[in-house]
Amino acid sequence: MKKIHRRSAVDGGQHESKQIDLMELPLFPLNVVLFPGMVLPLHIFEPRYREMINRCVEEEIPFGVVLIKEGPEVGGFAKPHSVGTAARITKVERAADGTMNISVVGMQRFRIVELVHSHSYLSAKVAHFPLVNGATKAATEMVHRVRPKIYEYVTLLGKASKTELKLDRLPEEPATLAFLVAIALQLENEQKQRLLAMPGVPEILDRERYLLSCEILLLRYMIETQDSLAEMSGGPTGYIFAN
Repeated sequence: MKKIHRRSAVDGGQHESKQIDLMELPLFPLNVVLFPGMVLPLHIFEPRYREMINRCVEEEIPFGVVLIKEGPEVGGFAKPHSVGTAARITKVERAADGTMNISVVGMQRFRIVELVHSHSYLSAKVAHFPLVNGATKAATEMVHRVRPKIYEYVTLLGKASKTELKLDRLPEEPATLAFLVAIALQLENEQKQRLLAMPGVPEILDRERYLLSCEILLLRYMIETQDSLAEMSGGPTGYIFAN
């Protein structure tokens, strides 16, 4: 961990010395959003990322998973979003051709301060981006509002897919619940990135409450129209197609 001092302006034109803990972290830009606590399998085949993973294994250091903002996932350098999650390697399987299958787990969020181009792979000077307000009254209240919607969402999802879905006991701790819901929700990457970049637990849970409400409405509609669609598409002499 590298510490630097920066001068920053405050109200009234005064200045104060701020100490910011920075860490240079190897980056893996992907078309996926990694959350703390999330398990992610990866196939490593590009030489630059094989070099990066070998370094991380040898030095026992994490790397950062960041969602691609612009550019390709394979070949060239992609521009990443500024907030990502540090990933700890938990399993490495090596093939004879040098490729690897690895498993990682999300650890802590970070914010990119400065990109570094001194390696074959992208890296960055990053600052820890901790969640705030996880133990507040607002966070606890949002937990009570979100939990019933999760149970309803899973129940409706089971009815819509005609499968039996069982939900294990949900965590009580607000931050853990917030990330669990973020991992489970089927959303576009940009929406998941928005959740990851929110500063506090109450804000994340409130956004998830809104997203769950939207998904519940959609699932209810799908379930209510299933029988109608079956009647429109079937008949005693075969199947017809609605115009």
